[in-house]
Amino acid sequence: MKAVTITAAGGPEVLQISEVQTPPLPTADRVRVRVRAAGLNRADVYQRRGYYPAPPGYPQNIPGLEFAGEVEAVGDEVRTWKIGQRVFGITAGGAQAEYLVVPENHLAEIPENLDWPEAAAVPEVFITAHDALFTRANLRAGESMLVHAAGSGVGTAAIQLASVAGATTFGTSRTAEKLERAKEFGLSKAVAVAADPQTMVAPVMEWTRGRGVNVIIDLVGAAYLEANLHALANQGRLVLVGTTAGANATFDISLAMGKRLTIIGTMLRGRSLEEKATATRLFAEQVVPLLAAGTMRPVVDRVYKMEEIRDAHARMEGNESFGKIVLLM
Repeated sequence: MKAVTITAAGGPEVLQISEVQTPPLPTADRVRVRVRAAGLNRADVYQRRGYYPAPPGYPQNIPGLEFAGEVEAVGDEVRTWKIGQRVFGITAGGAQAEYLVVPENHLAEIPENLDWPEAAAVPEVFITAHDALFTRANLRAGESMLVHAAGSGVGTAAIQLASVAGATTFGTSRTAEKLERAKEFGLSKAVAVAADPQTMVAPVMEWTRGRGVNVIIDLVGAAYLEANLHALANQGRLVLVGTTAGANATFDISLAMGKRLTIIGTMLRGRSLEEKATATRLFAEQVVPLLAAGTMRPVVDRVYKMEEIRDAHARMEGNESFGKIVLLM
């Protein structure tokens, strides 16, 4: 089969399309999927640079955390899926290839109204956002939510999910244009943050009449920690999802104590198979029906052919994208 491969740690030039061994026929509860499209994520960029290796048991040279395709073969214990069904899901690596083998409980059925690129733009970002908002932060109707990098895949998913749940949504980005576009998906108010993240605190306090926000989904990292603590309401919840702006920061313990804050770290890729199965089940039960009804929709920035993988990485690293970059397999 053909696959995107990383030939060495480095820039986009180390990526190539290679002929690699097709995964063997599945056994037990495993499913082999003929991948039609795969999403591109920051984790793929970090893996290519040599900063973020795949967990044990997953290919180190084939990136890809999410996919959409057709069931091509099933193990003898599989009861949920039949050959030919359209499915999408998550994995810890290897999704940017023509075939992939995954546990049957890491899959969900693609709604009929989504084509391959749209379907591939869904799993990683919507499962991450849903898990962060509701499983981790317990966001409730009537509360407020602030997401950093509001124009990203997870950002646009979080805005839609929080809006549907009856929460007020706020956002930040380094680009005012992305924030304006995000309003189409339910973003209520936003502020462009350039060099100093502290500039977001005053607008947040104005929007919330001095209370602060109940939940912050931080896709950026260390540079925003201090501002996050000041922007949160009493008993607020901060969910740490990304580290594009660093992983080490000074932490004001007294501020967190005084506000009775809850600080939560989360990562989807490194979880156990059982945890991923639970997150996928909740996604299938609570998110997929909303996608099928058109209440929410994936946000596709640009679609690239597999052979254009270097261009896709360059676009992501240039921070030009709004929503998801997708590869056609």
